[in-house]
Amino acid sequence: MTEQPNPRPAVIAADNLSVTIGAHGARLVDGASFRIAPGGMLALVGESGSGKTMAARAILGLLPAPLIAAAGSSIKFHGTELVGLGARSMRAIRGAHIGMVFQEPMVSLNPSMTIGDQMAEGLSLHRGLSRAEIREQSLAMLERISIQNPLRCLQAYPHEFSGGMRQRIMLASVMLLKPDLLIADEPTTALDTLVQRDVLDLMVELTRENGTAVLLISHDLGMVSHYVDDVVVMHRGKAVEQGPSAAVLSAPRHDYTRRLIDALPRRAAGGARPRPPVEPLVELRDIVIDYPGRARLFGRGEAKRAVDGVDLTIGRGETLALVGGSGSGKTTLGRAIIGLTPLTAGSIAFRGETIAAGGSPLPRLRGRDMQIIFQDPYSSLDPRQRVADVVAEPLKLDPTLDRRAREERVREVCQEVGLGPEFLRRLPHQLSGGQRQRVAIARAIVRRPAFVVADEPVSALDMTIQKQILKLVRDLQERYGFACLFVSHDLGAVEQVADRVAVMQNGRIVEIGARDDIFDRPQHPYTARLLDAAMLLDRRFDGAMAASRPEQVA
Repeated sequence: MTEQPNPRPAVIAADNLSVTIGAHGARLVDGASFRIAPGGMLALVGESGSGKTMAARAILGLLPAPLIAAAGSSIKFHGTELVGLGARSMRAIRGAHIGMVFQEPMVSLNPSMTIGDQMAEGLSLHRGLSRAEIREQSLAMLERISIQNPLRCLQAYPHEFSGGMRQRIMLASVMLLKPDLLIADEPTTALDTLVQRDVLDLMVELTRENGTAVLLISHDLGMVSHYVDDVVVMHRGKAVEQGPSAAVLSAPRHDYTRRLIDALPRRAAGGARPRPPVEPLVELRDIVIDYPGRARLFGRGEAKRAVDGVDLTIGRGETLALVGGSGSGKTTLGRAIIGLTPLTAGSIAFRGETIAAGGSPLPRLRGRDMQIIFQDPYSSLDPRQRVADVVAEPLKLDPTLDRRAREERVREVCQEVGLGPEFLRRLPHQLSGGQRQRVAIARAIVRRPAFVVADEPVSALDMTIQKQILKLVRDLQERYGFACLFVSHDLGAVEQVADRVAVMQNGRIVEIGARDDIFDRPQHPYTARLLDAAMLLDRRFDGAMAASRPEQVA
């Protein structure tokens, strides 16, 4: 009988990890166990509130009061027990040996400090290097992550960079210390597909060069299938299933894992909805939108062209998806149609009538015939208004409805979006993310508009909530017949809802066509790059699936 080799010693080993509210309160994490060997990558996946982020914070000793790691919990880092370790000893481990990359780098980077000063902090605290050595290593790391002007980057502030560049800088700052364990908490959720792939490939390269173990926290099963060795599925604080990612995602054993996978966007067999030629509703002709340059002592800097000569037609009742990377101009174009961004040149026609020509559209159309659903419902909802008042706001512009009719319409539309009477008196902070998005949708459709712009409506939501919201938008569109401009970088969501797809790059539309033609037979190289970067779980029409992994990270 051949003797089995001993498993590699774990960098981090959690055993019966539980996080409770105080010594005897509710359990947010309940008996989770996992281990990661040097160079290994493990993902904690699950919906918001499943306990995955709390488990990661417990490793770093950063649980917010009154949360504690419960008695009987064990977290060993290279054999050293972290539960109960003193504050001084934990500070020596954080950063130097365990690094963390957060979901939103703008929050974790200090806006008042230069990039160079922030990169220097860890090296100065944990390595005791001289200023010259710190500068040399920082410049070398910025060159390593392909920053075009590393010296200028050291002198710049976080707000001067895009979200993707800030995340690359955050990753570089953490990896400068060559930690043994990297915890990445939803590191690419807010990024478009091209930047997301770029950041993840960089993370894999840097961690493999140093033999760093990675604990990835995510709700994106497509990304997990492409990058991760092992997966732990969390549900209500418990680890309900774990194992090699390919095995778990292709043959899930637990009902909750199956529900997560079933929630992934999937095209139905037979292609897009059969749709006869439709009458144009919104027509854009040679749209140009410039943003003024930054104010200077003498005048302004050069203007930035966000949209450059766009022609587009949206038919009655159809869903046109507008896709592209960050900065491509897609959100600017959607806001211009609604009248939230002025035109520099070109014209917009609605039902054959010109409503904008080198200026803002007529405000009377906004709220009556046109509405918008914003990406972040928490920011777009007045925190002081109750749900009933938020939804009723557009009805104040309708002189045909009295107070009783408005109240009845609000109750009716809230019921349609899945919000019962008990929600009408609640404030936005008393709702979940999915419930807030339902309120935003109710507000958008309460006046029965003919046209709705949906600007990244599901990008910040869990997979199961995404599925519910996308189905809701589709059902409401079937019922009321409004046209929809669906602005998104999430190609999985686009594949599920779009009739046609327009692809934007650098302010121009480079390709437009039927959804299946764009996804299956892309003609433009940029479209092909977007599709290649989209980390979708390979799902066939019969519902089977296979987790594919690219060669560069296999």
